[in-house]
Amino acid sequence: MLESRRPRKIVQEGACAVAETARLRHGPVVPRVESALRTMLAEGRWRPGERLPNEVALAAELGVGRSSVREAVRLLAHDGLVEVRHGSGTYAAEPLAPAADGDMRRLLRRARLREVYEVRRALEVEAARLAAGRLRPEDIGRLRDRLALREERTGGDPGAFVDADLAFHRAVVELSGNAVLLGLFTSVLPVLRAALVEMVICETALPDVSCAHAELLDGLARGDADAAIAATVSHLEAVMELFDSEKEVAAP
Repeated sequence: MLESRRPRKIVQEGACAVAETARLRHGPVVPRVESALRTMLAEGRWRPGERLPNEVALAAELGVGRSSVREAVRLLAHDGLVEVRHGSGTYAAEPLAPAADGDMRRLLRRARLREVYEVRRALEVEAARLAAGRLRPEDIGRLRDRLALREERTGGDPGAFVDADLAFHRAVVELSGNAVLLGLFTSVLPVLRAALVEMVICETALPDVSCAHAELLDGLARGDADAAIAATVSHLEAVMELFDSEKEVAAP
């Protein structure tokens, strides 16, 4: 009898949680955990100032590891959606004033994207330098195919485009011949993909870096490490300058 009297809201929330858990079974875990928690927050599962369940409870509910929950919460905190109070827990953040909401979230998103691009620069510049000296003739054809797919998907579905773009760059890292470098790049791919898809969707003034990608391939094909490095830096910093220009405009 008591079970039949459970509030409808709780039953609906349970159904939503089951649906989110089912979606988490496919694809990179951290971005999907982040998306699930973001949806729960948007739907008002936790009121502003209310404490979220701890990592153990969230991990059990979503069917993932605690480390995935921890990373997803960190990303949400970076976007200002939750507040992490050390020694106390994680709390749903107070909503921003409507007038400031769009600008503030754009600034938070771009700050996160800049961090992503700093990681990319650290990994991919060294990968380009090593790959230029280690590529075999048969590797060039594979890279050309990856780059052609990237160009084919430009302007189409953001997820498909980002997948093709990252496949090209991962191939360069793989061809560096450095297993540790490849392991580091692979480990951050879920975070990279989520951030880049969001960037392609939300940013309307992204620079066209197709030429820089072609120059990277050309430098690698010629075994010219300096040219490969220059092309890698060029395409990454062209986007990073967009984030810096936003900071300058926003500065008082």
